[in-house]
Amino acid sequence: MPAEQRMTRGTVFLVDDDPSVRKALQRLIRAAGFEVESFPDAAGFLAAQPPSEPACIVLDIRMPAMSGFELQGAIAGTSRALPVVFITGHGDETVRTQALEAGAVEVLFKPIDEEELVSAIEKALETRH
Repeated sequence: MPAEQRMTRGTVFLVDDDPSVRKALQRLIRAAGFEVESFPDAAGFLAAQPPSEPACIVLDIRMPAMSGFELQGAIAGTSRALPVVFITGHGDETVRTQALEAGAVEVLFKPIDEEELVSAIEKALETRH
């Protein structure tokens, strides 16, 4: 496993309350060469250690307890402030505009296009450095 870790393209923190979406996106993101840490909610992400390597967050907008927008606001200006790629099954162009104005790198609508997701993650990791 250490050889795999050396070849990683960065870490993606995946935060989505839907277990089937998390599982599918984890597989896709790993297959694209990224490390993945996934969380079912914002609290799980906030309890994790901040990354020390290139990283970004793939973040669901609509979640119970704390929305993706609320999590993005909570980490802004902290050691957890990372580039965000929002995903949502409940969005429209108004949501896209709101997310981009809040600093998101990209907003993708479910079902997620695999190539668009990988491209958005690459873009997010580039903005980190």
